Amino acid sequence: MRGGGSRQVALLRYLLIRLLLILPTAWLLVTVVFFLMRVIGDPISAAMGGRLTQDQIEERKEAAGLNRPILTQYWEYITGFLHGDFGRTQDNQAISDVVITYGAATFELVFWGLLVAFAVGVPLGRYAATHRDTPSDAFLRFSAVLAYAAPVFFVGMLLKLIFSVWLGWFPVGGRASTDVELALQHVSPKTNILIIDSILYGEPSYVLDVLEHAVLPAVALGLLTGGIFLRLVRVNLIQTLRSDFVEAARARGLSTRVVTGRHAVRNALIPIITVMGMCIAMMLGGAVLTETTFEWKGLGYQLAEYLRARDFIAVQGIVAFIALVVAVMSFVVDAIVALIDPRVRF
Repeated sequence: MRGGGSRQVALLRYLLIRLLLILPTAWLLVTVVFFLMRVIGDPISAAMGGRLTQDQIEERKEAAGLNRPILTQYWEYITGFLHGDFGRTQDNQAISDVVITYGAATFELVFWGLLVAFAVGVPLGRYAATHRDTPSDAFLRFSAVLAYAAPVFFVGMLLKLIFSVWLGWFPVGGRASTDVELALQHVSPKTNILIIDSILYGEPSYVLDVLEHAVLPAVALGLLTGGIFLRLVRVNLIQTLRSDFVEAARARGLSTRVVTGRHAVRNALIPIITVMGMCIAMMLGGAVLTETTFEWKGLGYQLAEYLRARDFIAVQGIVAFIALVVAVMSFVVDAIVALIDPRVRF
């Protein structure tokens, strides 16, 4: 009891420290984003130079507070950020509203991508580990490296060409058909996550339509992480199968399938959870290209649109929000690993 109690105290202390580290981590990321965006000069001149007169640019800078000292701008930005104010776009739309409207679409895409990554990486990694040094193992390892290295936009365009243009199995782009999106605008309560909205609407054909539109973007995004999962599961499962407790299980007469499924795979999955935060950060980055390729109107799609429009204040706000999400997800992953892995020391 005493040992268990001390571990619980140590666990709580560890989680509290990790929770408190979210703030300095987010502050550092947001600060880097703020000053990097100022390297180009002030955002108004960068966006409107050549399209407005100098007097009009100065008026907009005055209204946006960009003619103030840089440290004053930074302080106002940080205090606004703490209150959920990420700034405003060139058309005077609150970036927080943009995040709420389009962020749900990005998180939905990341969720589908993670499902694909697990569905591809875990079983294939297990197969590669149990068939070590065979031609199939070599092929799977090569495929994992290829999936990880291939550009997301190239994979997306290839999938569209094969399965949308040539075979006609899936839609070319979008989150749903136009009539379905219009109908789901009236669902209540509206979540902006189309699969949930379609279920709430109660029309099975709408659910199927949303799923059909999600397949190719999810595969394009999920293969990137699926390759990482495959190699992690393979390496860790091979090591686990050599451990003493697995040998003891075999000595008790358990079959190889039972030993692998009930004991070894569970331990091999822990490293996947450990790198989950990094993988989600990679997916959020990959979502920009995936959403642009498939016209999936999420944060990545909007970010690309703001970049084209040279709306650097909007870009700064969205990137800062993504940085905050990465910091929070890092804490969540660390907490899960600490709870499920007894080997973690605090």
